[in-house]
Amino acid sequence: MSLAGAWKLGDVTVDRMGFGAMRITANPDRSVAVDVLRRAVELGVNHVDTAAFYASPGGTLRVGSGAKRSANELIREALAPYPSGLVITTKVGPGEDPERGFYNATTAAELRAQVELNLTQLGVDRLDVVNLRVPGAGSIAERFEWLVALRDEGLIGQLGVSNVSLEQVEEALAIAPIVCVQNSYAVDRRRSEDPLIDFLAEREIAYVPFFAIAGAARESGAATDHSAELQAIATAHDATPAQVRLAWTLHRSLNILAIPGTGDPAHLEENIAAGSLTLSADEVATLSLGSAS
Repeated sequence: MSLAGAWKLGDVTVDRMGFGAMRITANPDRSVAVDVLRRAVELGVNHVDTAAFYASPGGTLRVGSGAKRSANELIREALAPYPSGLVITTKVGPGEDPERGFYNATTAAELRAQVELNLTQLGVDRLDVVNLRVPGAGSIAERFEWLVALRDEGLIGQLGVSNVSLEQVEEALAIAPIVCVQNSYAVDRRRSEDPLIDFLAEREIAYVPFFAIAGAARESGAATDHSAELQAIATAHDATPAQVRLAWTLHRSLNILAIPGTGDPAHLEENIAAGSLTLSADEVATLSLGSAS
């Protein structure tokens, strides 16, 4: 394990510094994406986050000729046969259909098809962890029950939820155990999530933030609008602002699992190194107070 430490995903333990696969399809050079994935594992990553709908532009998400280059298939090419201890977490709910384009699953059959696509692309008989990503407010009970049924069939090992409120988490927990919650969160974004993080920590459930580096920039990439306090702390540690963002995220709570993503080998090394960046209590408090919203 790295200096970032470890936390549990249900019945498995993973390094708190993981890898998010969303960005690896953007590089037109397939070999670079494969190398980044392999290097991540070499550096100690044993938690990879992905989804069937993480794919390169053009084509469709079907498997085979003419398909988009999916993150799942890149993971399979780079890492299969998968090393012992590697946990691959995927998500379902959003999907893509050649005729409809992107959609959110509204039937049990659609959700099953998404699970089966992930199984095929990754080349496995069972998915380690599957998050139900929901489109917004409202009850998630029916959709989560569909996923529980697929778990009971043996297609899924453990369950999580994504893009959810505390109320939706409680609704899921009343149906079946979850091992993680994956929401958007950063030092300067969605700090209203803090009570949810504490709620999960008390129950030893992992909180997995996405856009921890990007912040408000979201899919556009790493944030560039850093506070003076964050920039000063980065300078003091001879670190990049992105590394300080990641370090603060890991300092926020022990149940947080970071999943920074990149298709750039140099950025991968920087992200992993952020796991060993130690911030003082005063620095954590300065960033927390200055960015809470």
